[in-house]
Amino acid sequence: MPYAIGAVIGVVFGALVGIFVGIIVRKKIGEKAIGSAESEAKRIREDGIKEAESRKKEALLEAKEDILRQRNDADREIKERRAEVTRMERRLAQKEETLDKKTDQLERKNEQLEKSLHENELVREQIQQVLRQHLKTLEELSGVSVEDAKQMLFERVESETKYELAQRMIELEEQFKEEADGKAKEIICLAIQRTAADQVVESTISVVNLPSEEMKGRIIGREGRNIQKLETLTGVELIIDDTPEAITLSGFDPVRREIARLALEKLISDGRIHPARIEEMVDKATHEVEAAIKQAGERATFEVGIHGINSELVRLLGRLRYRQSYGQNVLKHSVEVAFLAGIMADELGVDSTVARRAGLLHDIGKAFPHDVEGSHVEIGVNAAKKYKESRDVVHAIEAHHNDVEPKTIIAILVQAADAISAARPGARREDLENYIKRLEKLEEIAMSFSGVEKAFAIQAGREIRVMVKPEDVNDESMKIIARDMAAKIKSEVKYPGQIKINVIRESRAVDYAK
Repeated sequence: MPYAIGAVIGVVFGALVGIFVGIIVRKKIGEKAIGSAESEAKRIREDGIKEAESRKKEALLEAKEDILRQRNDADREIKERRAEVTRMERRLAQKEETLDKKTDQLERKNEQLEKSLHENELVREQIQQVLRQHLKTLEELSGVSVEDAKQMLFERVESETKYELAQRMIELEEQFKEEADGKAKEIICLAIQRTAADQVVESTISVVNLPSEEMKGRIIGREGRNIQKLETLTGVELIIDDTPEAITLSGFDPVRREIARLALEKLISDGRIHPARIEEMVDKATHEVEAAIKQAGERATFEVGIHGINSELVRLLGRLRYRQSYGQNVLKHSVEVAFLAGIMADELGVDSTVARRAGLLHDIGKAFPHDVEGSHVEIGVNAAKKYKESRDVVHAIEAHHNDVEPKTIIAILVQAADAISAARPGARREDLENYIKRLEKLEEIAMSFSGVEKAFAIQAGREIRVMVKPEDVNDESMKIIARDMAAKIKSEVKYPGQIKINVIRESRAVDYAK
Protein backbone atom coordinates (compact mmCIF):
# COMPACT_ATOMS: atom_id res chain seq x y z
CA MET A 1 0.00 0.00 0.00
CA PRO A 2 2.75 2.47 0.91
CA TYR A 3 4.37 1.55 -2.36
CA ALA A 4 1.18 2.34 -4.20
CA ILE A 5 0.83 5.73 -2.58
CA GLY A 6 4.48 6.48 -3.27
CA ALA A 7 3.98 5.47 -6.85
CA VAL A 8 0.99 7.78 -7.17
CA ILE A 9 2.84 10.58 -5.52
CA GLY A 10 5.77 9.97 -7.84
CA VAL A 11 3.49 10.03 -10.85
CA VAL A 12 1.81 13.22 -9.70
CA PHE A 13 5.16 14.82 -9.01
CA GLY A 14 6.46 13.74 -12.37
CA ALA A 15 3.40 15.23 -13.99
CA LEU A 16 3.84 18.48 -12.16
CA VAL A 17 7.50 18.62 -13.10
CA GLY A 18 6.58 17.91 -16.71
CA ILE A 19 3.96 20.64 -16.72
CA PHE A 20 6.36 23.13 -15.19
CA VAL A 21 9.08 22.24 -17.65
CA GLY A 22 6.55 22.57 -20.49
CA ILE A 23 5.50 25.99 -19.28
CA ILE A 24 9.10 27.13 -19.12
CA VAL A 25 9.81 25.75 -22.57
CA ARG A 26 6.65 27.45 -24.09
CA LYS A 27 7.57 30.72 -22.41
CA LYS A 28 11.04 30.65 -23.96
CA ILE A 29 9.57 29.71 -27.31
CA GLY A 30 6.98 32.57 -27.02
CA GLU A 31 9.63 35.06 -26.04
CA LYS A 32 11.72 33.96 -28.94
CA ALA A 33 8.72 34.31 -31.33
CA ILE A 34 7.85 37.73 -29.98
CA GLY A 35 11.39 38.87 -30.49
CA SER A 36 11.39 37.53 -34.00
CA ALA A 37 8.05 39.29 -34.75
CA GLU A 38 9.27 42.54 -33.34
CA SER A 39 12.41 42.38 -35.45
CA GLU A 40 10.28 41.54 -38.51
CA ALA A 41 7.91 44.41 -37.78
CA LYS A 42 10.79 46.76 -37.36
CA ARG A 43 12.23 45.58 -40.64
CA ILE A 44 8.88 46.04 -42.42
CA ARG A 45 8.49 49.52 -40.91
CA GLU A 46 11.95 50.49 -42.04
CA ASP A 47 11.30 49.10 -45.52
CA GLY A 48 7.97 51.06 -45.65
CA ILE A 49 9.68 54.23 -44.59
CA LYS A 50 12.31 53.74 -47.24
CA GLU A 51 9.66 53.00 -49.93
CA ALA A 52 7.59 56.05 -48.86
CA GLU A 53 10.65 58.23 -49.02
CA SER A 54 11.41 56.84 -52.48
CA ARG A 55 7.85 57.45 -53.74
CA LYS A 56 7.85 60.90 -52.20
CA LYS A 57 10.99 61.73 -54.08
CA GLU A 58 9.52 60.34 -57.33
CA ALA A 59 6.28 62.38 -56.83
CA LEU A 60 8.24 65.53 -56.13
CA LEU A 61 10.32 64.90 -59.22
CA GLU A 62 7.21 64.35 -61.39
CA ALA A 63 5.56 67.48 -59.96
CA LYS A 64 8.64 69.51 -60.73
CA GLU A 65 8.72 68.13 -64.28
CA ASP A 66 4.98 68.91 -64.76
CA ILE A 67 5.43 72.42 -63.43
CA LEU A 68 8.38 72.92 -65.72
CA ARG A 69 6.41 71.64 -68.74
CA GLN A 70 3.41 73.91 -67.94
CA ARG A 71 5.74 76.84 -67.51
CA ASN A 72 7.32 76.10 -70.89
CA ASP A 73 3.87 75.84 -72.52
CA ALA A 74 2.78 79.09 -70.92
CA ASP A 75 5.95 80.83 -72.08
CA ARG A 76 5.42 79.53 -75.62
CA GLU A 77 1.75 80.67 -75.65
CA ILE A 78 2.74 84.07 -74.30
CA LYS A 79 5.30 84.41 -77.05
CA GLU A 80 2.70 83.48 -79.68
CA ARG A 81 0.19 85.95 -78.23
CA ARG A 82 2.80 88.67 -78.17
CA ALA A 83 3.67 87.90 -81.80
CA GLU A 84 -0.05 88.04 -82.78
CA VAL A 85 -0.54 91.32 -80.93
CA THR A 86 2.50 92.68 -82.69
CA ARG A 87 1.13 91.66 -86.08
CA MET A 88 -2.28 93.21 -85.25
CA GLU A 89 -0.65 96.42 -84.10
CA ARG A 90 1.32 96.50 -87.33
CA ARG A 91 -1.86 95.95 -89.42
CA LEU A 92 -3.74 98.60 -87.44
CA ALA A 93 -0.93 101.01 -87.99
CA GLN A 94 -1.06 100.29 -91.73
CA LYS A 95 -4.86 100.76 -91.81
CA GLU A 96 -4.60 103.95 -89.86
CA GLU A 97 -2.02 105.22 -92.30
CA THR A 98 -4.27 104.23 -95.24
CA LEU A 99 -7.26 105.97 -93.63
CA ASP A 100 -5.25 109.07 -93.12
CA LYS A 101 -4.29 109.07 -96.79
CA LYS A 102 -7.92 108.56 -97.86
CA THR A 103 -9.10 111.27 -95.51
CA ASP A 104 -6.61 113.65 -97.06
CA GLN A 105 -7.81 112.68 -100.54
CA LEU A 106 -11.47 113.19 -99.56
CA GLU A 107 -10.72 116.55 -98.09
CA ARG A 108 -8.98 117.58 -101.32
CA LYS A 109 -11.92 116.28 -103.36
CA ASN A 110 -14.39 118.14 -101.15
CA GLU A 111 -12.44 121.31 -101.67
CA GLN A 112 -12.50 120.71 -105.44
CA LEU A 113 -16.24 119.97 -105.37
CA GLU A 114 -17.01 123.09 -103.36
CA LYS A 115 -14.98 125.09 -105.80
CA SER A 116 -16.78 123.46 -108.77
CA LEU A 117 -20.19 124.05 -107.17
CA HIS A 118 -19.39 127.63 -106.61
CA GLU A 119 -18.26 128.01 -110.22
CA ASN A 120 -21.40 126.18 -111.44
CA GLU A 121 -23.61 128.43 -109.35
CA LEU A 122 -22.00 131.46 -110.94
CA VAL A 123 -22.48 129.97 -114.41
CA ARG A 124 -26.10 129.09 -113.58
CA GLU A 125 -26.83 132.62 -112.48
CA GLN A 126 -25.34 133.89 -115.71
CA ILE A 127 -27.44 131.40 -117.75
CA GLN A 128 -30.61 132.37 -115.86
CA GLN A 129 -29.90 136.00 -116.52
CA VAL A 130 -29.32 135.35 -120.23
CA LEU A 131 -32.47 133.14 -120.34
CA ARG A 132 -34.58 135.83 -118.75
CA GLN A 133 -33.27 138.34 -121.26
CA HIS A 134 -34.06 135.96 -124.14
CA LEU A 135 -37.54 135.23 -122.80
CA LYS A 136 -38.23 138.92 -122.44
CA THR A 137 -37.03 139.48 -126.00
CA LEU A 138 -39.18 136.56 -127.27
CA GLU A 139 -42.27 137.86 -125.46
CA GLU A 140 -41.73 141.31 -126.98
CA LEU A 141 -41.24 139.86 -130.46
CA SER A 142 -44.05 137.25 -130.41
CA GLY A 143 -46.57 139.04 -128.25
CA VAL A 144 -47.18 135.74 -126.29
CA SER A 145 -46.47 135.36 -122.58
CA VAL A 146 -44.58 132.40 -121.06
CA GLU A 147 -47.75 130.98 -119.46
CA ASP A 148 -49.62 131.15 -122.77
CA ALA A 149 -46.73 129.42 -124.50
CA LYS A 150 -46.73 126.67 -121.87
CA GLN A 151 -50.45 126.15 -122.30
CA MET A 152 -50.08 125.91 -126.07
CA LEU A 153 -47.25 123.43 -125.65
CA PHE A 154 -49.23 121.27 -123.21
CA GLU A 155 -52.23 121.20 -125.55
CA ARG A 156 -50.05 120.18 -128.46
CA VAL A 157 -48.32 117.44 -126.46
CA GLU A 158 -51.68 116.16 -125.17
CA SER A 159 -53.10 116.05 -128.70
CA GLU A 160 -50.05 114.21 -130.06
CA THR A 161 -50.02 111.78 -127.12
CA LYS A 162 -53.72 111.03 -127.53
CA TYR A 163 -53.20 110.37 -131.23
CA GLU A 164 -50.21 108.09 -130.57
CA LEU A 165 -52.14 106.25 -127.83
CA ALA A 166 -55.08 105.62 -130.13
CA GLN A 167 -52.74 104.41 -132.87
CA ARG A 168 -51.00 102.08 -130.43
CA MET A 169 -54.33 100.73 -129.19
CA ILE A 170 -55.43 99.99 -132.74
CA GLU A 171 -52.14 98.21 -133.51
CA LEU A 172 -52.29 96.11 -130.33
CA GLU A 173 -55.92 95.16 -130.85
CA GLU A 174 -55.26 94.10 -134.42
CA GLN A 175 -52.25 92.09 -133.28
CA PHE A 176 -54.09 90.26 -130.48
CA LYS A 177 -57.32 89.83 -132.42
CA GLU A 178 -55.63 87.71 -135.06
CA GLU A 179 -54.37 85.30 -132.39
CA ALA A 180 -57.23 85.39 -129.89
CA ASP A 181 -60.34 85.51 -132.07
CA GLY A 182 -59.69 82.25 -133.85
CA LYS A 183 -58.87 80.34 -130.67
CA ALA A 184 -61.79 81.81 -128.73
CA LYS A 185 -64.28 81.04 -131.51
CA GLU A 186 -62.93 77.54 -131.82
CA ILE A 187 -63.26 76.83 -128.09
CA ILE A 188 -66.73 78.37 -127.75
CA CYS A 189 -68.09 76.66 -130.88
CA LEU A 190 -66.69 73.33 -129.74
CA ALA A 191 -68.26 73.75 -126.30
CA ILE A 192 -71.66 74.73 -127.75
CA GLN A 193 -71.67 71.85 -130.24
CA ARG A 194 -70.79 69.30 -127.60
CA THR A 195 -73.47 70.51 -125.19
CA ALA A 196 -76.34 71.04 -127.62
CA ALA A 197 -79.54 70.61 -125.62
CA ASP A 198 -83.24 71.22 -126.02
CA GLN A 199 -84.65 74.26 -124.29
CA VAL A 200 -87.97 73.86 -122.46
CA VAL A 201 -90.06 76.95 -121.69
CA GLU A 202 -92.08 76.58 -118.51
CA SER A 203 -94.85 78.82 -117.26
CA THR A 204 -96.47 79.56 -113.93
CA ILE A 205 -99.51 77.35 -114.54
CA SER A 206 -100.20 73.62 -114.75
CA VAL A 207 -103.25 71.87 -116.21
CA VAL A 208 -104.82 68.72 -114.75
CA ASN A 209 -107.15 66.74 -117.01
CA LEU A 210 -110.42 65.43 -115.53
CA PRO A 211 -112.28 62.23 -116.47
CA SER A 212 -115.59 64.13 -116.55
CA GLU A 213 -117.23 67.49 -115.85
CA GLU A 214 -118.91 66.01 -112.79
CA MET A 215 -115.47 65.78 -111.11
CA LYS A 216 -115.25 69.60 -110.91
CA GLY A 217 -118.14 69.71 -108.46
CA ARG A 218 -116.58 67.00 -106.30
CA ILE A 219 -113.27 68.86 -106.23
CA ILE A 220 -115.04 72.07 -105.16
CA GLY A 221 -116.98 70.21 -102.47
CA ARG A 222 -119.84 71.35 -100.36
CA GLU A 223 -119.62 75.11 -99.86
CA GLY A 224 -116.13 74.96 -101.40
CA ARG A 225 -114.56 73.07 -98.50
CA ASN A 226 -112.49 70.71 -100.65
CA ILE A 227 -110.99 73.35 -102.93
CA GLN A 228 -110.28 75.66 -99.97
CA LYS A 229 -108.51 72.82 -98.12
CA LEU A 230 -106.39 71.98 -101.16
CA GLU A 231 -105.46 75.62 -101.76
CA THR A 232 -104.63 76.15 -98.07
CA LEU A 233 -102.38 73.09 -97.86
CA THR A 234 -100.51 73.68 -101.13
CA GLY A 235 -100.53 77.49 -101.45
CA VAL A 236 -101.63 77.11 -105.10
CA GLU A 237 -104.74 78.63 -106.69
CA LEU A 238 -107.15 76.23 -108.43
CA ILE A 239 -108.92 77.84 -111.39
CA ILE A 240 -112.10 76.03 -112.37
CA ASP A 241 -113.63 77.69 -115.43
CA ASP A 242 -115.45 76.69 -118.59
CA THR A 243 -112.49 74.75 -119.94
CA PRO A 244 -113.93 71.28 -120.59
CA GLU A 245 -112.61 68.46 -118.40
CA ALA A 246 -109.62 70.45 -117.10
CA ILE A 247 -108.56 72.40 -114.01
CA THR A 248 -105.78 75.01 -114.05
CA LEU A 249 -103.29 75.28 -111.16
CA SER A 250 -101.72 78.72 -110.84
CA GLY A 251 -98.79 79.66 -108.64
CA PHE A 252 -95.32 81.21 -108.83
CA ASP A 253 -93.69 78.47 -106.71
CA PRO A 254 -93.20 75.51 -109.08
CA VAL A 255 -92.51 73.09 -106.20
CA ARG A 256 -95.85 73.86 -104.58
CA ARG A 257 -97.57 73.70 -107.97
CA GLU A 258 -96.09 70.24 -108.59
CA ILE A 259 -97.23 69.05 -105.15
CA ALA A 260 -100.76 70.32 -105.87
CA ARG A 261 -100.79 68.64 -109.30
CA LEU A 262 -99.70 65.25 -107.91
CA ALA A 263 -102.14 65.46 -104.99
CA LEU A 264 -105.05 66.37 -107.28
CA GLU A 265 -104.25 63.55 -109.70
CA LYS A 266 -104.13 61.07 -106.79
CA LEU A 267 -107.49 62.33 -105.49
CA ILE A 268 -109.08 62.03 -108.93
CA SER A 269 -107.68 58.51 -109.34
CA ASP A 270 -108.82 57.48 -105.85
CA GLY A 271 -112.25 59.04 -106.15
CA ARG A 272 -112.58 59.82 -102.44
CA ILE A 273 -112.36 63.59 -102.16
CA HIS A 274 -112.85 65.11 -98.72
CA PRO A 275 -110.69 67.29 -96.41
CA ALA A 276 -109.07 64.42 -94.51
CA ARG A 277 -108.24 62.57 -97.73
CA ILE A 278 -106.93 65.77 -99.30
CA GLU A 279 -104.54 66.27 -96.38
CA GLU A 280 -103.31 62.68 -96.73
CA MET A 281 -102.74 62.98 -100.48
CA VAL A 282 -100.96 66.33 -100.14
CA ASP A 283 -98.63 64.76 -97.58
CA LYS A 284 -97.88 61.84 -99.93
CA ALA A 285 -97.33 64.20 -102.85
CA THR A 286 -94.96 66.30 -100.72
CA HIS A 287 -92.84 63.23 -99.93
CA GLU A 288 -92.82 62.21 -103.59
CA VAL A 289 -91.72 65.66 -104.71
CA GLU A 290 -88.96 65.73 -102.07
CA ALA A 291 -87.75 62.34 -103.32
CA ALA A 292 -87.89 63.60 -106.92
CA ILE A 293 -85.91 66.71 -105.88
CA LYS A 294 -83.20 64.58 -104.29
CA GLN A 295 -83.11 62.27 -107.31
CA ALA A 296 -82.88 65.21 -109.72
CA GLY A 297 -79.96 66.68 -107.76
CA GLU A 298 -78.11 63.36 -107.67
CA ARG A 299 -78.76 62.78 -111.37
CA ALA A 300 -77.35 66.22 -112.17
CA THR A 301 -74.15 65.55 -110.18
CA PHE A 302 -73.71 62.13 -111.83
CA GLU A 303 -74.38 63.59 -115.27
CA VAL A 304 -71.73 66.28 -114.78
CA GLY A 305 -69.33 63.85 -113.10
CA ILE A 306 -68.95 65.72 -109.81
CA HIS A 307 -68.70 63.83 -106.51
CA GLY A 308 -68.35 64.77 -102.87
CA ILE A 309 -70.95 67.56 -102.88
CA ASN A 310 -72.73 68.05 -99.56
CA SER A 311 -76.12 66.29 -99.46
CA GLU A 312 -77.89 69.57 -98.67
CA LEU A 313 -76.36 71.18 -101.77
CA VAL A 314 -77.51 68.17 -103.81
CA ARG A 315 -81.07 68.70 -102.52
CA LEU A 316 -80.88 72.39 -103.39
CA LEU A 317 -79.71 71.45 -106.90
CA GLY A 318 -82.78 69.23 -107.22
CA ARG A 319 -85.03 72.15 -106.30
CA LEU A 320 -83.63 74.02 -109.32
CA ARG A 321 -85.53 71.50 -111.46
CA TYR A 322 -88.69 73.42 -110.53
CA ARG A 323 -87.18 76.87 -111.03
CA GLN A 324 -87.00 78.87 -114.22
CA SER A 325 -85.28 82.09 -115.21
CA TYR A 326 -86.76 83.96 -118.21
CA GLY A 327 -88.47 80.67 -119.07
CA GLN A 328 -85.22 78.67 -118.93
CA ASN A 329 -85.09 75.69 -116.56
CA VAL A 330 -82.42 76.60 -113.99
CA LEU A 331 -81.23 73.02 -113.34
CA LYS A 332 -80.78 72.32 -117.05
CA HIS A 333 -79.10 75.69 -117.40
CA SER A 334 -76.71 74.85 -114.50
CA VAL A 335 -75.84 71.46 -116.01
CA GLU A 336 -75.24 73.11 -119.38
CA VAL A 337 -73.01 75.78 -117.81
CA ALA A 338 -71.05 73.03 -116.03
CA PHE A 339 -70.44 71.20 -119.33
CA LEU A 340 -69.51 74.38 -121.18
CA ALA A 341 -67.08 75.52 -118.46
CA GLY A 342 -65.52 72.04 -118.25
CA ILE A 343 -65.00 71.78 -122.02
CA MET A 344 -63.42 75.23 -122.25
CA ALA A 345 -61.23 74.43 -119.22
CA ASP A 346 -59.99 71.25 -120.93
CA GLU A 347 -59.15 73.22 -124.07
CA LEU A 348 -57.19 75.76 -122.00
CA GLY A 349 -55.44 73.20 -119.81
CA VAL A 350 -57.24 74.27 -116.61
CA ASP A 351 -58.71 71.95 -113.95
CA SER A 352 -61.99 70.96 -115.62
CA THR A 353 -63.36 69.27 -112.48
CA VAL A 354 -63.31 72.54 -110.54
CA ALA A 355 -64.78 74.36 -113.55
CA ARG A 356 -67.69 71.90 -113.83
CA ARG A 357 -68.30 72.05 -110.08
CA ALA A 358 -68.39 75.87 -110.12
CA GLY A 359 -70.64 75.88 -113.19
CA LEU A 360 -73.08 73.44 -111.61
CA LEU A 361 -73.34 75.48 -108.37
CA HIS A 362 -73.21 79.01 -109.82
CA ASP A 363 -77.01 79.55 -109.54
CA ILE A 364 -77.53 77.55 -106.33
CA GLY A 365 -78.88 80.70 -104.62
CA LYS A 366 -82.01 80.49 -106.80
CA ALA A 367 -83.02 77.28 -105.02
CA PHE A 368 -83.80 79.12 -101.78
CA PRO A 369 -87.31 80.40 -100.99
CA HIS A 370 -88.23 83.99 -101.78
CA ASP A 371 -88.31 84.95 -98.10
CA VAL A 372 -84.51 84.53 -97.83
CA GLU A 373 -82.99 88.01 -98.03
CA GLY A 374 -80.32 88.94 -100.55
CA SER A 375 -79.62 88.37 -104.23
CA HIS A 376 -79.21 84.83 -105.52
CA VAL A 377 -75.46 85.53 -105.81
CA GLU A 378 -75.13 86.49 -102.12
CA ILE A 379 -77.28 83.55 -101.02
CA GLY A 380 -75.29 81.15 -103.21
CA VAL A 381 -71.95 82.40 -101.87
CA ASN A 382 -73.15 81.96 -98.27
CA ALA A 383 -74.42 78.44 -99.00
CA ALA A 384 -71.15 77.42 -100.71
CA LYS A 385 -69.12 78.71 -97.76
CA LYS A 386 -71.44 76.98 -95.28
CA TYR A 387 -71.04 73.60 -96.97
CA LYS A 388 -67.23 73.89 -97.31
CA GLU A 389 -66.85 74.45 -101.04
CA SER A 390 -63.39 75.48 -102.25
CA ARG A 391 -62.29 79.09 -102.56
CA ASP A 392 -62.27 78.90 -106.39
CA VAL A 393 -65.87 77.66 -106.48
CA VAL A 394 -67.06 80.36 -104.04
CA HIS A 395 -65.30 83.08 -106.03
CA ALA A 396 -66.79 81.82 -109.32
CA ILE A 397 -70.31 81.97 -107.80
CA GLU A 398 -69.63 85.47 -106.48
CA ALA A 399 -68.23 86.77 -109.78
CA HIS A 400 -70.53 85.16 -112.36
CA HIS A 401 -72.68 88.33 -112.59
CA ASN A 402 -69.70 90.71 -112.09
CA ASP A 403 -70.71 91.54 -108.51
CA VAL A 404 -66.96 91.29 -107.90
CA GLU A 405 -64.10 91.37 -110.39
CA PRO A 406 -63.25 87.80 -111.54
CA LYS A 407 -59.70 86.98 -110.42
CA THR A 408 -59.35 83.35 -111.59
CA ILE A 409 -59.62 81.58 -114.92
CA ILE A 410 -62.35 79.35 -113.44
CA ALA A 411 -64.49 82.41 -112.61
CA ILE A 412 -64.04 83.81 -116.13
CA LEU A 413 -64.95 80.46 -117.71
CA VAL A 414 -68.12 80.18 -115.59
CA GLN A 415 -69.02 83.74 -116.59
CA ALA A 416 -68.57 82.91 -120.27
CA ALA A 417 -70.44 79.61 -120.00
CA ASP A 418 -73.34 81.32 -118.20
CA ALA A 419 -73.58 83.94 -120.95
CA ILE A 420 -73.41 81.30 -123.72
CA SER A 421 -76.12 79.16 -122.15
CA ALA A 422 -78.41 82.15 -121.61
CA ALA A 423 -77.81 83.72 -125.02
CA ARG A 424 -78.32 80.69 -127.27
CA PRO A 425 -81.45 80.97 -129.48
CA GLY A 426 -84.65 79.97 -127.70
CA ALA A 427 -82.95 79.62 -124.33
CA ARG A 428 -84.75 82.48 -122.64
CA ARG A 429 -87.71 84.72 -123.23
CA GLU A 430 -88.09 88.31 -122.16
CA ASP A 431 -91.18 90.43 -121.78
CA LEU A 432 -91.72 93.30 -124.22
CA GLU A 433 -91.53 96.04 -121.60
CA ASN A 434 -88.07 95.04 -120.33
CA TYR A 435 -86.89 94.56 -123.90
CA ILE A 436 -87.92 98.10 -124.91
CA LYS A 437 -86.40 99.57 -121.74
CA ARG A 438 -83.09 97.92 -122.50
CA LEU A 439 -83.03 99.29 -126.05
CA GLU A 440 -83.85 102.78 -124.79
CA LYS A 441 -81.12 102.55 -122.15
CA LEU A 442 -78.54 101.53 -124.77
CA GLU A 443 -79.40 104.49 -126.99
CA GLU A 444 -79.40 106.85 -123.97
CA ILE A 445 -75.89 105.73 -122.95
CA ALA A 446 -74.59 106.15 -126.51
CA MET A 447 -76.02 109.66 -126.83
CA SER A 448 -74.39 110.72 -123.55
CA PHE A 449 -70.93 110.73 -125.16
CA SER A 450 -69.50 113.94 -126.62
CA GLY A 451 -69.40 114.03 -130.43
CA VAL A 452 -72.20 111.46 -130.92
CA GLU A 453 -74.82 112.63 -133.42
CA LYS A 454 -77.20 109.63 -133.59
CA ALA A 455 -77.46 106.18 -132.00
CA PHE A 456 -79.64 103.20 -132.95
CA ALA A 457 -80.08 99.90 -131.08
CA ILE A 458 -80.54 97.18 -133.72
CA GLN A 459 -80.60 93.39 -134.00
CA ALA A 460 -82.80 92.95 -130.92
CA GLY A 461 -80.39 94.96 -128.80
CA ARG A 462 -77.31 92.92 -129.68
CA GLU A 463 -75.76 95.80 -131.64
CA ILE A 464 -75.77 99.56 -131.22
CA ARG A 465 -74.87 101.68 -134.24
CA VAL A 466 -73.39 105.08 -133.32
CA MET A 467 -72.99 107.95 -135.78
CA VAL A 468 -70.39 110.55 -134.71
CA LYS A 469 -69.80 114.09 -135.96
CA PRO A 470 -66.76 113.99 -138.28
CA GLU A 471 -65.72 117.53 -137.38
CA ASP A 472 -65.60 116.68 -133.62
CA VAL A 473 -64.30 113.07 -133.66
CA ASN A 474 -61.32 111.86 -135.67
CA ASP A 475 -60.53 108.29 -136.71
CA GLU A 476 -58.27 107.70 -133.72
CA SER A 477 -60.78 108.97 -131.17
CA MET A 478 -63.47 106.59 -132.49
CA LYS A 479 -61.69 103.63 -130.89
CA ILE A 480 -61.55 105.35 -127.50
CA ILE A 481 -65.26 106.25 -127.69
CA ALA A 482 -66.18 102.64 -128.55
CA ARG A 483 -64.11 101.29 -125.65
CA ASP A 484 -65.52 103.77 -123.10
CA MET A 485 -69.07 103.15 -124.34
CA ALA A 486 -68.64 99.37 -123.96
CA ALA A 487 -67.37 99.82 -120.40
CA LYS A 488 -70.33 102.05 -119.48
CA ILE A 489 -72.89 99.66 -120.99
CA LYS A 490 -71.28 96.77 -119.15
CA SER A 491 -71.55 98.56 -115.80
CA GLU A 492 -75.09 99.98 -116.20
CA VAL A 493 -77.09 97.51 -118.32
CA LYS A 494 -77.96 93.86 -117.70
CA TYR A 495 -78.15 91.86 -120.93
CA PRO A 496 -77.67 88.29 -122.17
CA GLY A 497 -74.71 87.48 -124.40
CA GLN A 498 -72.80 90.43 -125.80
CA ILE A 499 -73.51 93.80 -127.43
CA LYS A 500 -71.55 95.06 -130.42
CA ILE A 501 -70.72 98.81 -130.46
CA ASN A 502 -70.35 99.97 -134.05
CA VAL A 503 -69.02 103.57 -134.28
CA ILE A 504 -69.32 105.15 -137.74
CA ARG A 505 -67.69 108.37 -138.92
CA GLU A 506 -68.70 109.67 -142.34
CA SER A 507 -67.13 112.64 -144.12
CA ARG A 508 -68.96 114.30 -147.00
CA ALA A 509 -67.85 116.98 -149.45
CA VAL A 510 -70.67 119.01 -151.08
CA ASP A 511 -70.35 121.53 -153.89
CA TYR A 512 -72.62 123.02 -156.52
CA ALA A 513 -72.04 123.59 -160.21
CA LYS A 514 -73.54 126.88 -161.27
